[in-house]
Amino acid sequence: MATTRKVLMLHGYAQNASIFSKRLGALRKAMGKDIEMVFIDGPVVLQPVDLDGPTANALGASEVTTADPTLTPRAWWKANPDRTVASGLEDSLKLLRDVLRQDHYDGVFGFSQGAAMAAFLAALLEKPHSYPVFLVDGQPPHPPFQFCVSVSGFKVNDPLANEVFGQSYATPTLHVIGKTDVVVVEERSKILLDVSAKARVEEHEGGHYVPSIAKWRNFLRDYLRDPLGDVPSPGFGGISRPITPSSTL
Repeated sequence: MATTRKVLMLHGYAQNASIFSKRLGALRKAMGKDIEMVFIDGPVVLQPVDLDGPTANALGASEVTTADPTLTPRAWWKANPDRTVASGLEDSLKLLRDVLRQDHYDGVFGFSQGAAMAAFLAALLEKPHSYPVFLVDGQPPHPPFQFCVSVSGFKVNDPLANEVFGQSYATPTLHVIGKTDVVVVEERSKILLDVSAKARVEEHEGGHYVPSIAKWRNFLRDYLRDPLGDVPSPGFGGISRPITPSSTL
């Protein structure tokens, strides 16, 4: 009997666990019984002022409201105007530490800000002693992930994240990029790619969302089952682009 693989699921900015789970309903069904997706809420509760303008809609969170707890807009941090400090990042790491110490996860899957958090968490689990608060009685709360999936991801820009990432991190990471994504443009995603030593890159024809048409559902299911296997590309042209860290970082 196949062992169930457990994947930690991290939502995007202004979403929450419930919204992200519903958005991925078709993908969840495609996983079958051997892959369990565990959705958790970011600890940063956003206020109306944080959702001004078209940003929340562009981030795929048009249904958020502060009146219904299941639709409360959340985040993993709030960036300052020039994106040099991630306020709330340390609270998120404490929450994730406590989640990880309670169970075993094979890997992590994130979208948008959640993808940035997923990659950062993968890097931190490789060198947990670089942030002592993350430790439990001096020990890592969880072993390094077997894989990371980053959809519309980017690199967290914060002094702590810069220290943890260093030149690169080694967790095998699938980077999914939307060719028409105007929220996290490809140039911004490439900053994360440049520190991802074991990256696989796949592009879809759309924008800022997790692709869910049949070929992508099947691909993501097969990848989560066997992240290091020879899983055929779902992208146009069937091209998978391996990325190596930039020597200029």
